[in-house]
This record gives sequence, structure tokens and C-alpha cells, in this order.
Amino acid sequence: MLITLLGDSVREYFMRRLFSIPLLLLLCGCADLGYYWHSADGHLTLMQQRVDIDELLADNSLDSSLRERLMLVQEIRQFSIDALDLPANGSYRSYVELQQPYVIQNLFAAPEFSTRLHQWCYPVIGCASYRGYYDEARLLAYIAELKSRGLEVYVGRVSAYSTLGWFDDPVLSSFIDWPDYRLAGLIFHELTHQRIYIDDDTTFNESLASAVQQAGTELWLQSRNEREALDEFSRWLAYRIEVIELIEVTRDRLTMLYDSSFSDAEKRERKARQFDAMRAEHAAIATRHGIGGGFGPWFASELNNAKIGSVAAYNSRLQAFLYMLQDSEYNFAAFYRYVDKIAKLDHNDRDRCLDAWEQQAQTAADICPAPG
Repeated sequence: MLITLLGDSVREYFMRRLFSIPLLLLLCGCADLGYYWHSADGHLTLMQQRVDIDELLADNSLDSSLRERLMLVQEIRQFSIDALDLPANGSYRSYVELQQPYVIQNLFAAPEFSTRLHQWCYPVIGCASYRGYYDEARLLAYIAELKSRGLEVYVGRVSAYSTLGWFDDPVLSSFIDWPDYRLAGLIFHELTHQRIYIDDDTTFNESLASAVQQAGTELWLQSRNEREALDEFSRWLAYRIEVIELIEVTRDRLTMLYDSSFSDAEKRERKARQFDAMRAEHAAIATRHGIGGGFGPWFASELNNAKIGSVAAYNSRLQAFLYMLQDSEYNFAAFYRYVDKIAKLDHNDRDRCLDAWEQQAQTAADICPAPG
């Protein structure tokens, strides 16, 4: 799903918030009780299905292709500890076979003439721009309700999410067969959230995790002398950047259109033309980078405001963290110590420090904490 690959933030809310459910049940109306119980039950059911990877590998009847993928996960996991100084815990040491190609579905909604997403707000946990569902029937019923209120909806199927260390996250069948570099990158990304995570700064968290994901994947492929895969990974990164930029530009154009004095009928016509143009531009981007598939299905299916609004620019600080890694000579332990210091700054000072690093550390020494 595009959201997960672009830095979706089911991680930002889902599991940390799950532990507030007992209090929520006391504070919220009865209409929400079923949804909260469904969320808790869905996650805990998933956790109960975990099987230790070592146990699976000891079974001689295990499918050979799955055996190969699980052994690759073990290699990736060890690399994450030895080379990237990521947590040596129980995450990604178990496996869950799902009955579908996704673990949860996220629902987004937006008005006909706005890309600003509908917000769901709750006691204690705050607001979120999506609502996650394990149960298909419950999801479809709520979609019908939203559409009856004139909202456009988009359902994104999520292949993976992180519990930020609350549980030992399993490997899921929904992503086990991803290309090697994407499988490794996902594990590195999610483990980084367990290494460093700060409240209320999604861009910081996602940019940091994406930096470790990118640098870690490159180092892992280099360690395996995977030259062809490195080239494929490089092309994928360039393609992904252009796709995000395309969606952001389209969203800006739509916002200008919706704020204009055109009639509703004219807005609908121009809106459809914007979506057609975006599809054509994506096809050109994919061809230019030699990417088959990619986000093609996302663009080919229905486009609407909820779908466009679901893609957020969470990685805008990526380059700052990549410069920090380079400056630390890829000593990940030293890098995390330094990032920890930046994370402790108040939000404004943190932003000024990251601004400085985006200029390749020319002024970072005067603004940011001292390394070490």
C-alpha cells in the first residue's frame, strides 16, 4: 500500500494508543465501544498467532520458499544489530501467516472540494486522520455512513505496523515476499522507531527512521555484494521521491481549484482533469526510472481527495539525518547518541538544528548540541 511505503503513520497512533482503551471506555460514548474492542481484539489476536521462526525452521515440512525468506529475515535481523546498532529484542523473530495480503485497513475521508482529511478525535488519545479496521463488515458499514454524509473515502491496506516496542513485532506474510531490499528496509525502519521515538513529531520520527532505512539498506546490500540490487534500490528511491512530489503538487493544485470562484460543476470537471494528468505523469515517471508495477495500481484505481490527502510529506527531514550519519562516519551508536540530544530540544530549537543540518552542517555546530 502506498501509505505504508511513503511513510504512513499508522505507527504514530495505533499501539501506543491501544493501551488507553480502558480509560477510553469510561470516557467515550457507547457508540465507540464496539470500535475500541474490535481494535484491541484484532491486534491481540494477531499477537497470539505468532510462531517462533527458529521453531518453523526446525520443521522439515516447511515450504522451501518460506524457509528461504525466513532465513533471509534472520540474516537481516542480525545485520540490524551488528551493523546498525538497532535493538536486540524479540521483534521480527516470529512469524504470522495472515489469511489476506494486508494486516489492517485504514479508512480516510475528505469533503468533495477539499484535500483536508476528516479527523476522528477521542478522549485521551487526541485526533487522527484515519481510522483502522480489522473487521471488513464494520468497515463497510462505516463507509456507507460517511458517503451518505457526502464525504469521499479511501481505504488503504496496510502491510505492516509497529507497536514501538510494546510487543515483539512479528514478520507477517503480507510483506515476507517483498523484494529483498524492501524487506530489509522495512525491518530497519520499524526497529529505528523502537530505538528513538518522540511524541508529537511525526516528521522527526519518520525522517529519522527513513534515513536509517536508506543508509542501512545500502550497507546491507553492499555487504552482500548485491550490485544489481543496489542499482534497483537506487532507481526505486529516485522513483519514490518523484511520486511523492507529484502527489504534493497535485494536492496544491487541487487546493487552489477548490478555493477558486468556479462553479461546482466546473470544479468537478477540472478536478477530473487534474487526476487524469497525474496518472499520465506517473506513467512517465515509472517509464523514466524503469519501474514496473510500483505505485501503478494506486494511480490506476479511483482517485479522490481522501486518497490524495492520505499521502503526507513525513520525510521532509530525511536529508538532515543522512548528513548526520555521514558526518558520524556511519558509526550508528554515535549517531543515535547525537540524535537523542536533538530529540530532547524543544520543538523550535529542534527544527532550527535540523534546518542547519540540511545545509550540510555548515552552521549546525553553532545551533545544535555538541556530538559525543
